[in-house]
Parts: sequence; C-alpha cells; structure tokens
Amino acid sequence: MLLLVGTGSFIGGIFRYLIAQVVHAKFLSTFPLGTLIVNIIGCFFIGFVFGLTDKFNLNQELRLFLAVGLLGGFTTFSAFSGETFCLFRDGQFWYATAYILTSVFLGLAATYIGNLTTKIIA
Repeated sequence: MLLLVGTGSFIGGIFRYLIAQVVHAKFLSTFPLGTLIVNIIGCFFIGFVFGLTDKFNLNQELRLFLAVGLLGGFTTFSAFSGETFCLFRDGQFWYATAYILTSVFLGLAATYIGNLTTKIIA
C-alpha cells in the first residue's frame, strides 16, 4: 500500500510542478495562478474518483493510488497556505482574499462537478 501511495504521489508531484511552471511562465504575476489551476483540476479529479468509487466500488489499492497518492501529490494545499501567507505578509490583501475565495469555492464546485460527471457518463 505504501508503495502504491508513494508512487502515485511521486507522479502527481511531477505533474503539479510541470503544470505550475508552464502557467507561471505564461502569466507573469504575483498571483499564484499555477497553484490555483492545479488545485481546481485536482479537486475535479478527486470528485471524479469518489464518484467512480461509489458507482463501481473501486478496489482499495486503485482508490489509494489515485486519491491519496496521485491526487494527493498533485494538489497543493500546503503551497496554497504558504502563498496566501506571503500575499498577506507582502500587503497584497486583495490578491490574498481573492485567492482564498476562488480556491475554496471553485475547488468545491469542481469536486461536485467531477462527482456529477461520473453519474452522467457511467
């Protein structure tokens, strides 16, 4: 089990890094858009995995690999927390507040839509 979770986390972390780097290179800003995009994508897919688990009763190994490993390594809530702290620390209160609100509300919406998608397509 640990190897499955660790392997998934390794892969997810690589994807997180690559996507965030591409976004940050294209959109030069102090707003952490790369992390926001990664978190929203991750929220969608964790909702999707939860929906598949409910609908098809995924085995524990696959669920752990996908949800805990791959998506756990991919999403970046700790990075979100650190970046929000830095925005507040640097006096960018508007960016910090916008980042918190969009991350939470869009993340929850994406999780719901990801879960709903499994009911539509499967």
